[in-house]
Amino acid sequence: MRPKVSKGGLVTDEERAEIIRLHGEGHGRNEIARLTRRSQRTVSLICAEEGLVFDVTMTEDATRARVAQLAALRTETAIDLHLDAMRLSQQMWEPGKIYNFGGKDNTYRDKEVDEPPAIDKKNLMAAAGIALEKSMRLVPPVTETGEDDARSMLGKMMNGLQQVWNEQQAAARGDEGDDAS
Repeated sequence: MRPKVSKGGLVTDEERAEIIRLHGEGHGRNEIARLTRRSQRTVSLICAEEGLVFDVTMTEDATRARVAQLAALRTETAIDLHLDAMRLSQQMWEPGKIYNFGGKDNTYRDKEVDEPPAIDKKNLMAAAGIALEKSMRLVPPVTETGEDDARSMLGKMMNGLQQVWNEQQAAARGDEGDDAS
């Protein structure tokens, strides 16, 4: 057999035979390159010259598994973002503390409030909306009509949030037994 020139120098007949033997044992191109200390390109060229083809099913299976893992992670992240949006929305109706630094002496003042001021509610709603939007981009709703169903889902979510708020307000007033919705 004739020696071929590669980037790493001449490939001897023994090295060529070793590459062909390793291929015959079912080793992949990258593994053969590591074992023979030859470049992946050299291994590919020698195998191509010999009409040898690498089995890519393992790579395809690994790629499919990785794609499935990423889809699962996107789904988990979307769920987390939805939960974040719900927590942010709930904070709009919970007691909290407002504070301020200011004045010529840069003093600190705070005050307990029954619920956040309007500007804070606006910021909480904006943050909740961003979380929902990002969640829906990660895992868009799968529907036939798409946009209409997404609007319907958001409407149902807002109705649910309103119902939870009504129940919390009723409980705070002590009239849980009454239907005050």
